[in-house]
Amino acid sequence: MNPWPYPPWIAHRGAGKLAPENTLAAFRAGAAHGYRAFECDVKLSADGVPFLLHDDTLDRTTPERGTAGARSWGELARIDAGGWHSRGYAGEPIPSLAAIARFVRRNGFALDLEIKPTPGTEHATGTAVGHACRALWAGDALPPLLSSFRPDALQGARDAAPEMPRALLVDTLWSGWFDVVRALDCVAVVANYHLMDAALVAQLHGAGLRALVYTVNDPAPARQLVALGVDGLVTDAVDRFSPGTHGVVD
Repeated sequence: MNPWPYPPWIAHRGAGKLAPENTLAAFRAGAAHGYRAFECDVKLSADGVPFLLHDDTLDRTTPERGTAGARSWGELARIDAGGWHSRGYAGEPIPSLAAIARFVRRNGFALDLEIKPTPGTEHATGTAVGHACRALWAGDALPPLLSSFRPDALQGARDAAPEMPRALLVDTLWSGWFDVVRALDCVAVVANYHLMDAALVAQLHGAGLRALVYTVNDPAPARQLVALGVDGLVTDAVDRFSPGTHGVVD
């Protein structure tokens, strides 16, 4: 296989437990702990601007209510996405993908960008994110890894930016998943870590694909996965795992 350019340890939603998830503050917290690769979630505003948020609604991580994708970017940019986490982060904004791209590129970081479409906008979101990434990372030697649970979103990303690397996210090994991986020309699979075993690693590596896992927060399974030869581990435990080659510390 070609050399894998992404660091093995990936901070989930930035450092989404230590700071408000999917915000620049979370990325800065992860970087302060030595992380050089980050996972985050991207969706589209009503006027087509890619921005970071995990949930379909604003309810959990902001004082607002309702579907985030129904708001314009002008509205979203004014919402407090930090106060829910702790008082010290009150006023931390929802970031645009463009803001995250500037931070990542300026610091030479890697990004696992999960396309998290509002239901019904899967292909459109993937297409918009693909176009945005092509522009935002133009000329960069380390483009984001575009991942999604939604094959339609990955298809949209492929249509817009076929050169961008793609990965299918899987929570179960559903019928036909491997055919979808091949049809979409994915370079990797990001699996729930409970699914990853020696046989799955061998299947993926044998097909020239990379094997990544989410979300690993305990040392024992982390050690087992490292021993299996997985290529990337997404974790919330950025203050417990060193992002070095092996990464596992008690």
